[in-house]
Amino acid sequence: MYHVGSSRETPGKTGFAHLFEHLLFGGSENVPTGKFDKIIEGAGGSNNGFTSRDVTTYFEMVPKNALEKILWLESDRMGFFINTVSPRLLAIQQNVVQNEKRQGEDNSPYGFTEYVINKNLYPSDHPYNWEVIGEMEDLRNATIDDVKNYYNKFYGPNNATLVLAGDFNPDSVKLLLNKYFGEIKSHGDVSPRSAMPVSLAQTKKLYHEDNFANAPEITMVWPIPEQYSKDSYALDFLAKILADGKKAPFYKVLVKERQLTSNVSAYANSEELTGEFTIRVRANEGKSLREIENAITEAFARFEKEGFTEKDVERIKAISEKNFYDGLNGVLNKSLRLAFYNTYLDEPGYLTKDIENIKSVTSDDIMMVYNKYIKGKPQIVTSFVPKGQKDMMAENSVPAGIKEENITEASKVEIAEEGNVQITKTASAIDRTAEPPEGKEP
Repeated sequence: MYHVGSSRETPGKTGFAHLFEHLLFGGSENVPTGKFDKIIEGAGGSNNGFTSRDVTTYFEMVPKNALEKILWLESDRMGFFINTVSPRLLAIQQNVVQNEKRQGEDNSPYGFTEYVINKNLYPSDHPYNWEVIGEMEDLRNATIDDVKNYYNKFYGPNNATLVLAGDFNPDSVKLLLNKYFGEIKSHGDVSPRSAMPVSLAQTKKLYHEDNFANAPEITMVWPIPEQYSKDSYALDFLAKILADGKKAPFYKVLVKERQLTSNVSAYANSEELTGEFTIRVRANEGKSLREIENAITEAFARFEKEGFTEKDVERIKAISEKNFYDGLNGVLNKSLRLAFYNTYLDEPGYLTKDIENIKSVTSDDIMMVYNKYIKGKPQIVTSFVPKGQKDMMAENSVPAGIKEENITEASKVEIAEEGNVQITKTASAIDRTAEPPEGKEP
């Protein structure tokens, strides 16, 4: 797990963390294109990766006799990768990522929702102002020098957390780690991070006529604190009390009584720098977002009037505790949890504190965060309505200002002809061209 995601980018260079993730699957100095996957699949394993606002993560799951192969593969793309990036490889991945953006956002129902929220919740200089996928123009304009600068700054061992989970001998593994990773020098000066909370001076209401939406959808977002902060735990409880189960006020008002929707989604999503409290509702046929917004106001009023019981809190606590431990099932989930703790908190053993923070939430905590962050506080409200149905939007909404790409004029980076490119090999104390043999069958 590298401590770099889209929030380390700058305006004009967005989407680079995710683009770089794609590049890293394209081969390294001693592992040509396609061989990485072939080796892992041949050993009976699998691999993947993901990019978020704050981290980029690569993971493999293999039988224990393939462990040395994995360490060889990962060390090669950590320390012996950058010389393999060619204009051709970069252009291929630029086009792949641009098409991902078209499929997942530009040409999907409600696909621009997060874009509108980010642009209006966060100031232009806040690292969460842009999406992980990036801006189309920035993706198109990425250069080889950009790639090299990014690698040199963020992809050193000093900015990475490596986690091994499973059945292995620690002493033997330490020798292998030193063999494959020990000679990779630290590089890049990555500054430590601290919370960057945001606030809204007033509520912003925006709408977009969605070419692909069949029903109106409203999303309401309030700024909240960062992950692992004390209030973030109580906000998670608050979301569940408001919307989870048939006794929840949002279900009672919007689903059961007014029949405006079949489902209300409420959740607190806190990340490394700050967080968002979100309510999302998709309208039933013929129902407007104006009606839904009024019903949400009524549901909040009912929550304030009727409150909740200690039994409700204990029920949610039990569910949250179960979900916490379910999230540790399997070696992959365990390793990811350790990596996040180490990356964000520099405390890989934070697990015991994490679960205690969940178990210690009280009724007073829940009401405190409601009054502090939600009740009467400014918010972002987006209305995504089917094309030609502006009358279905929430009251007093203004155009979101989305610029949609004309798919018939979609940009594409020209891919150079494949030639005999000579790769400059980085010196190593070991023979990295030799694939390690498999160990004994488990």
